[in-house]
Amino acid sequence: MKLKSKALIGSLFTLAVVSFAGYQHYFSPAPSPAQLEYLPVSTTHNPGLISEAHASEAPAKPEESSQQSGKKIFDFSTETVGAQPTTFSAAVGNWIIGRDGDNTVLVVDGRQWKRGVASTGLAEKAKALYGSRYAEFLDNVTAYAYFPFAVADGIDNFSNGKITVRFKAIAGRIDQGAGILFDLKPNGDYYALRANPLENNLVLWRYKHGRRSSVSWVRNVNTPSRQWHSLTLTVKDNRIKGLVNGKHYLSEKLPKPVNGKVGLWTKADSVVYFDDYEVVPE
Repeated sequence: MKLKSKALIGSLFTLAVVSFAGYQHYFSPAPSPAQLEYLPVSTTHNPGLISEAHASEAPAKPEESSQQSGKKIFDFSTETVGAQPTTFSAAVGNWIIGRDGDNTVLVVDGRQWKRGVASTGLAEKAKALYGSRYAEFLDNVTAYAYFPFAVADGIDNFSNGKITVRFKAIAGRIDQGAGILFDLKPNGDYYALRANPLENNLVLWRYKHGRRSSVSWVRNVNTPSRQWHSLTLTVKDNRIKGLVNGKHYLSEKLPKPVNGKVGLWTKADSVVYFDDYEVVPE
C-alpha cells in the first residue's frame, strides 16, 4: 500500500510539474531576445531611439504615398528605422519602425509587453488626439492596456469607405493578433476587426467603457505566421464587412453608424509587422 501511495504521489507531482510548464509556455509573455530581428545592429540595444548613423537620413515628417481623392496610404518607406512612427500615434504598446528584408514596416513588439502599461508619453499623445477631452480618453485606455493600438494621423472622422492593411505575424505565445481599429471615440471606445494566426479566426471586437465583447466571430480563417496577408474593412454607415486576402468572411450591422478615428490594433505579446495601411473614404 505504501509503495502504491508513493507511486500515486509521484505521478501527481509529475502531472503538476508538466501542467505548470505547459501553463508557462502558453500563457506567459515571450521573453525578449537579445537581438531584435527587425532592427539593424546599431539600434538593437536602444529600441525606439534613432541611431546617429540614421539620424541624418530621417526626413522631418514622412509623407503618405498617396492622397488622391482623399485616399491615404501609409507605406512607412520614408520613416526612420529604429524610431517611433511619426504617421501613427502609439496609444498603447511598443510601436517602432523596422525592417523586413529590404522593406520598411511598422512593428508592434509585444515581447516587452507588461500588463497595464501604456506607451510612453500617452498623456501628451491623448492631448494631441482629443484636446480637452484627453482625460476621459486616458481613463478608458489605461483600463485595457492589455490591447496595444496606434492611431493613424490626419484621419479624424472615417465613416464610409474601405481600410486595408498588410500584416505578417512573427511571434507571440499568448496572441498574434493583427487588427484594424475603427470608430475610435474621444472617450476611448472603439471597434477592432482582427485576424489571428494562432486561432485561425476573424473576430469583430467592441470596446466600450474599458470592457471588451465579441460582436461577430468567424472560424477557419487561415493566416499562417511569418507570411504576408491582407486584412480589409469596408464600412457603409453602420454596415461593415471583413475580408482576409480578398475573401469576404464577415458581415455585421452595428447599432450606430461608424464615425471616428482609425488605426491598428493587436494584443498582449504579439509581434506583428504592418505595411501599406490604406484608407479610401467614400
